[in-house]
Amino acid sequence: MAAIGDKIKEKLKTLTVPDKPKKIYMSSKGKKESQGEDITTIPKIVEESVKEIEITAIEEPYSYVRIRYDNKINEYIYEVIEPDLDEDEEALLETVKNRLIDELDLVKIEENEEREEYLRKKVRSIFEDIDIKLRPISEKRIQYYIKRDFLGFGPIHVIMNDVNPEDISCDGVGIPIFVFHRKYGSMKSNVVFEDAAELDNFVVWIAQRSGKHISVADPMLDATMPDGSRLQQTLGTHVTQKGSSFTIRRFEEEPYTPINLIHFETFNPEMMAYAWIAIETGQSMLICGGTASGKTTTLNALLLFIPPQMKIVSIEDTRELNLPHENWVPLLTRSGFGETDDTGKKAGEIDMFELLQAALRQRPQYLMVGEVRGAEAYVVFQAMATGKSAYTTFHADDVQTMVNRMENDPINLPRALVGALDIVLLQGKVKVGTKMVRRIKAITEVVGVDPDSNELITNKAYTWNPADDSFNYSGHSYVYSRVAQQKSWTSREMEKEVKRRKMVLEYMNKKDITNYRDFAHITSSYYRDKSSVMDMVREFMEEEGSN
Repeated sequence: MAAIGDKIKEKLKTLTVPDKPKKIYMSSKGKKESQGEDITTIPKIVEESVKEIEITAIEEPYSYVRIRYDNKINEYIYEVIEPDLDEDEEALLETVKNRLIDELDLVKIEENEEREEYLRKKVRSIFEDIDIKLRPISEKRIQYYIKRDFLGFGPIHVIMNDVNPEDISCDGVGIPIFVFHRKYGSMKSNVVFEDAAELDNFVVWIAQRSGKHISVADPMLDATMPDGSRLQQTLGTHVTQKGSSFTIRRFEEEPYTPINLIHFETFNPEMMAYAWIAIETGQSMLICGGTASGKTTTLNALLLFIPPQMKIVSIEDTRELNLPHENWVPLLTRSGFGETDDTGKKAGEIDMFELLQAALRQRPQYLMVGEVRGAEAYVVFQAMATGKSAYTTFHADDVQTMVNRMENDPINLPRALVGALDIVLLQGKVKVGTKMVRRIKAITEVVGVDPDSNELITNKAYTWNPADDSFNYSGHSYVYSRVAQQKSWTSREMEKEVKRRKMVLEYMNKKDITNYRDFAHITSSYYRDKSSVMDMVREFMEEEGSN
């Protein structure tokens, strides 16, 4: 293929004009302004009812995200802004893509920068081969889209590189992709898959990039993406009537620590000190809440309190937990292939139940399960009943709902085993003022099972008051009593220990120690040499007070 056709080639001559010199700077309002032609032009908002809330550079000067608010419909809009291509640039981009698909070599390159450089050189080689010299600005635009589509995430590349979306949801063909923004909640974007074949191909491609396969024969998929995000997909109209769909649940590269949760006011320092003591002493815990209430984030943060030498085994469907502990065995379930057998399993499938049985043979001191939904719950509670410290999440809005779901299909857990649990931590997504926030609504202690009525005996140690967004301590904790008994402490000594740990947490909060390794270093230092850590904390607090 010597050229892309005389007609298109003639048009492309318009792209060979040298760039005008330009100067880019930021205005006092933070908006991008320029002299000369921009690689990406920020479009003006012409609707009177729409106002700009904020604009963020994702990959300057190529891509931006603008949050707009439409007063007419009272909705936020997530606007992805990328370089505009004219017809000639689009024609050339399509040609280069097709040539790359045919000509790319199968080479193993680990570093991103090396892969980008390899791709850039290939594209320039194609330009030379078809005898076209582009203006630098046009080449930059085309190179951006080549990198986006071959090394990035294609049409959703900008959303995936924005730190603010927690969830990305495509519900079908011709429907705007929705994002759940950390600050502004759920909103539709301007990214749409208009063609069914394009969406189908994208779903298959994302599955392959995640090391999985999706097809008409098996049109549903759960996977972990290369960046660690959780992926759920359907293919075609066999499962969803509106066409292929996907939901991507994003996770922080650096996991949140207890200090982040204090900063977000999900916990207060005293409640976090309670959790610290509970986890160190092996009190089993169930974190309950609705969808997107932050259960897994809280679980990962609280597990940082586990003493560093303890053996930990975690079991998950998709990898979400991230711990600094060396003595940690992370286990993942595996999907099978082919038809199901008499037990309902596919060949090669390894489910949570099997992993739990294997985990218990490893004699862990702490056992974590990402989320219990079925038969594996029986094994988790059996482990609790035999003295293992177990931690997991569960979909339930209150303790009574949790008990009802545990005791009925498909779990069918006996009431006596539910009593093996020590703490139920109830987390919710609530509205405080105009913001949606996450709060620990209650910390409920399971005292035991009444032998006469067979009812669960519980004690609410801490509760959240929605009226003034505060947390209240009930004045009594069975966990504190159990710990004091274990350590032969008086109630006064127990109170002093809670205050000490609260001071350490407040110190880390003021010092903004949110890196999970730094946090783990301080907590492990506290276990080894409590007095030295407290001396450091008191010295800092005294300096703060004098200032």
